[in-house]
Amino acid sequence: MGTVFAIILVFVGCCSNVVTLELLVREFPGCGNLVTFAQFLFIALEGFIFETNFGRKKAVIPIRNYMIMVTMFFTVSVVNNYALNFNIAMPLHMIFRSGSLIANMILGVIILKKRYSTGKYLSIALVSAGIFICTIMSAKQVLHERLAFAPALLSGIAMLTFALLMSARMGIFQETLYKQYGKHPKEALFYNHCLPLPGFLLLSTDIYNYSPVLVPVVGLTVPIMWIYLLINVITQYVCIRGVFILTTECTSLTVTLVVTLRKFLSLIFSIIYFQNPFTAWHWLGTFVVFVGTLLYTEVLSSIQAALWGTRTKKAE
Repeated sequence: MGTVFAIILVFVGCCSNVVTLELLVREFPGCGNLVTFAQFLFIALEGFIFETNFGRKKAVIPIRNYMIMVTMFFTVSVVNNYALNFNIAMPLHMIFRSGSLIANMILGVIILKKRYSTGKYLSIALVSAGIFICTIMSAKQVLHERLAFAPALLSGIAMLTFALLMSARMGIFQETLYKQYGKHPKEALFYNHCLPLPGFLLLSTDIYNYSPVLVPVVGLTVPIMWIYLLINVITQYVCIRGVFILTTECTSLTVTLVVTLRKFLSLIFSIIYFQNPFTAWHWLGTFVVFVGTLLYTEVLSSIQAALWGTRTKKAE
């Protein structure tokens, strides 16, 4: 039940979060660090009140281990959002983040000495390929228009590549940590967002206000950016809470698969909602992702076994 609940939180929270993030990035370029800070502050305050009981509850997992995790988590969050300032389009942004499946599997083999079945390798390759097809076709036009900004674009790509590998390493570190100290998703959620807050002092120059706009429904003059930001923060909380619960229930590779599928749905929704073209290549990518997911979850094998069992009973 915990796994299903966590998956629901991930898909509902993260998909809606991407929509508000795209609205923010489109209308307020350069607000990436402000968005990250607001998300961290909100989740840290919620955890301080409800998880640590205003600091009176001690951490089960040693703080030194959280410091390692926090360093990676803070770096990934800031670098991913900051890369949007380097002429990185949202679809292109998803290309690299969708590559987390392969990065997680590679690091799992190297660090944890894991071995996967041929079907698992094939499914991960299909899911990643499907998402790559969809995102590259969405980014093709934007990328063509931004070739004049090649140096900045290359810097952004380098940042996303670094964040991708760091994120995969963090997932493996979390998995080993939970095996040693037990499952504490709410505690991990709090410390991962509270401890990095002083780091935002280094980014204070990027955290700024925007001009106020009239909101007709309310009838008050408030910055529309803060309305988007509020929705983004709440949906990010729902999203990240689901992810942290999922990390205690599943392996890092399974968590990565769920998050990657969520990114895929976010991309499809973004294409429809923002009226981006949906070509035959997008449909091909959708089909490949669907097949890869079925292979990973072994649904096809279960259906085949069920059908074979039914035929055997009829034959008897």
